[in-house]
Amino acid sequence: MARTQDGVIDEMKNDQSPRKPSLVLGADHGGFELKEQLKSWLRERGHAIRDLGTHSREPVDYPKIAHEVAELVASGACRFGIMVDGAGIGSAMTANKVKGVLAAACYSETLARNAREHNDANVLTLGAGQGDLETAKRIVETFLTTECTVDRHQRRVKMIRDYEKTGRGDVPTPAAGARTDLSPDDVARIAERVRELLQQGPSAPPAISALPPEKLVKLIDHTMLKPDATAEDIAQLCREAAEHGFYSVCVNSTWVTKAKALLRGTSVKVCCVVGFPLGAQPPEIKTLEARRALREGAQEIDMVVNIGALKGKDDPLVARDIRGVVEVCIESRAVSKVILETALLTDEEKVRGCQLSMKAGANFVKTSTGFSKGGATAEDVALMARTVAPRKLGVKASGGIRTYADVIRMVEAGATRVGCSASVKILEEAAQMASGKG
Repeated sequence: MARTQDGVIDEMKNDQSPRKPSLVLGADHGGFELKEQLKSWLRERGHAIRDLGTHSREPVDYPKIAHEVAELVASGACRFGIMVDGAGIGSAMTANKVKGVLAAACYSETLARNAREHNDANVLTLGAGQGDLETAKRIVETFLTTECTVDRHQRRVKMIRDYEKTGRGDVPTPAAGARTDLSPDDVARIAERVRELLQQGPSAPPAISALPPEKLVKLIDHTMLKPDATAEDIAQLCREAAEHGFYSVCVNSTWVTKAKALLRGTSVKVCCVVGFPLGAQPPEIKTLEARRALREGAQEIDMVVNIGALKGKDDPLVARDIRGVVEVCIESRAVSKVILETALLTDEEKVRGCQLSMKAGANFVKTSTGFSKGGATAEDVALMARTVAPRKLGVKASGGIRTYADVIRMVEAGATRVGCSASVKILEEAAQMASGKG
């Protein structure tokens, strides 16, 4: 092992394996111990390591070391950088000041995979106080073995790098001689138009007089969740879904394997409920249930939120409850939906449940289980749709949807998916409407 004049430990001369990317490591005094453990582990795995320190537990300023790590990556001397401080946030901020660096603070394998797959990050920052050694190893392994290969992700990364170079993304520049300033009259006209729009209030969604059968089927999760459902009931559910082309079947976890086998070769997805129907299980149990369902073939998870915790304003528990299921869905590239059981909530609680779902990264919010004192209402769907609009989450209406008119009301209110067991009857009504016989 050679030490350069500036005190940097340089192991790259001793290990030039072409199979492993070269790495530069750094840490402040809070991250020193974890950095040393990761260095030994990475060296055993054949990586060429350059260690920029710190080399003791004596207090140091992390920005200086993080900046040096980032510069080595930006120069091409090392493919990836790993920087460890107390939380990982400050080091990421520092590293991102270096041109050519895309740094990400990651606290889970999911974030590490996303940082590489979606964002082509080249510097990983870790918080020594945010997890144990084994967690850090998994994060590092995921970060180093994931590539950004999908065209749409590469295009967006290019936009990020364009902003870095020019301060502009892929935005057309004004034509020569075009005016880009606003006169006082322009400003006055814009202000007047804004006042008019505010006085009009929020726009109502356009009325939907009819949904043709071919569009309707793609909104429906064909559902069988009753406790006395038999294997034959599930087989019938799957036959109907395959015949009519419903978007998915929604079943209890015990039926996932059977439904997946019966629907093999069709476009119908398998959706599984988790924490159903009360939502009162610990977050860890819901996460395990979701993981097993996904392993057995589920492609969508409808999890019941901890309703008591939501009503009791225990937002950290609700967030952890949702996030555990969301993370395993992300890992499996599955869709996550959060059932709020709106019949038991005030409007404030419904909004807060939607906000927590958005923060946790869910794909949908859903009204009801169908097993409480009430089901979906158009008012609740509209409230949820307005709340999640900034993040463009879907809204699933379920519970008490028995007719074609019910579906139309929910879609007009903002529903993007409906769950119902009367799907075949509803489709027959839609077909009659389409033929002019309804």
